[in-house]
Amino acid sequence: MAKLRNLTGKARALRAAAGGALIVAAAVAWQHGTTAAALALAGAGLGSILSGLLGFCPACALAGRCRLRGTEN
Repeated sequence: MAKLRNLTGKARALRAAAGGALIVAAAVAWQHGTTAAALALAGAGLGSILSGLLGFCPACALAGRCRLRGTEN
């Protein structure tokens, strides 16, 4: 089964870090009582972390960004 990856190592790390920052922002929003914003930030953060861990970005795939070389195995 081929692993579909379209993110470089640096992009994966930045996505995971940005996702963590969004989770922190969600916690702050939750503490301030803005539940809808907190849920939106948490969802975006989890999606970003998952994308970074898997190395695949669905939006990049829809935009036609090529897969990385050597990931057909």
